[in-house]
Amino acid sequence: MLKEKITVVNGLNVHTIQTDKYKTNTLVFKMKAPLTKETVTQRALLPYVLQSGTRTHPNATALRSYLDELYGATLNVDLAKKGEQHIITIRVDIANEKFLKDSTPLLNKAVQLLSGIILQPALENGEFVAKIVEQEKRSLKQRIKSGYDDKMHYANLRLVEEMCKGEPYALHVNGELEAVEAMTTKNLYDYYQKALQEDEIDLYIIGDMDETEVLNLVKSHFQFENRAVSHRKLPMTKKTITNVNEVIEKQDVKQGKLNIGYRTNITYEDEQYYALQVFNGIFGGFSHSKLFINVREKASLAYYAASRLESHKGLLMVMSGIEPSNYEKAVNIIKEQMEAMKKGAFTDEEIAQTKAVIRNQLLETLDTPRGLVEVLYHNVVSERKRPIDEWIAAIEKVTREEIIEVANKIELDTIYFLTGMEGEK
Repeated sequence: MLKEKITVVNGLNVHTIQTDKYKTNTLVFKMKAPLTKETVTQRALLPYVLQSGTRTHPNATALRSYLDELYGATLNVDLAKKGEQHIITIRVDIANEKFLKDSTPLLNKAVQLLSGIILQPALENGEFVAKIVEQEKRSLKQRIKSGYDDKMHYANLRLVEEMCKGEPYALHVNGELEAVEAMTTKNLYDYYQKALQEDEIDLYIIGDMDETEVLNLVKSHFQFENRAVSHRKLPMTKKTITNVNEVIEKQDVKQGKLNIGYRTNITYEDEQYYALQVFNGIFGGFSHSKLFINVREKASLAYYAASRLESHKGLLMVMSGIEPSNYEKAVNIIKEQMEAMKKGAFTDEEIAQTKAVIRNQLLETLDTPRGLVEVLYHNVVSERKRPIDEWIAAIEKVTREEIIEVANKIELDTIYFLTGMEGEK
């Protein structure tokens, strides 16, 4: 199994994974800070501004043309919420020079480029370039608005907003529309400097490379002096549910979106996490699960029906698309599937099939450098080490009793239904 080595270099946690599995070398830089209303929109804009120009390649065109010179290297940025943490990801994929005829030091150039993007952005008058910031503000507004246009995505956002009112997790990963306008080149640059000082920062380097050489490259290109990193891990919100929150929203939609949120009371760092994964696989995670078979196939009540976990926040979300007239029926049949899980009404065959699918899914994820980093990064977010081989072995060992125990910890929190305007004047 792939081995991860972690070394602290100049205030940066460097994770090296030496493998000859891929023809490329992949560098993934992650910055993590607590989700807050004050910073969420600045963080959503920041990576897009950083990838639009550096001191040596001052605009997106110059940067893209340099990537082409590096045998078609790619640069991507991304944002994610994991529990109450907001994570910025900047990724560079580059060909491994071992497979090239000439001896261009590509890995060195990739480390240098990534360092330039993060530590030497394009500036004017000691601030970010106004033209870049304005352009990226327009794109960010589009991303926020498109979340409202895609109704499946919108229903999921609204469920989270209603379910987690007053909790940081209710914040949108792309920030808030009204906060975008208020951002200036100066306040964004000031926030960028603060994030470099205080964020928890990890760099993953994956590929067929010499680890000592890589660490020396990082040492010469990345300087994070005197950082004041605060490990601000927020505890899981314990919520006492007295009444199930039911929200019905009407819009001009043809297909109703029924999204149901549960609190699992279990997160990634808990011992019961593996049993929770198997539970979700049987309940709604896969095409052989109860929601898919009973709600979609047998009762023909839904166009789609599935569930997913938010492992660092302790949430289970059910998503389904239904005819508005089937609302009561669909809610009842979904509740029945949860009751069946709590009573242990599932077969040994379902358990075995689910474990096999989880195992395959995990191995498939590890087949790409990006997937491998996402799996390993759970350990940073949760501060709980789960080596990959432990994960595979532990899923195998989950018992029927453990699945039932986990099911009985799960509580219904919110039912959100987005429906059409039929029958309204």
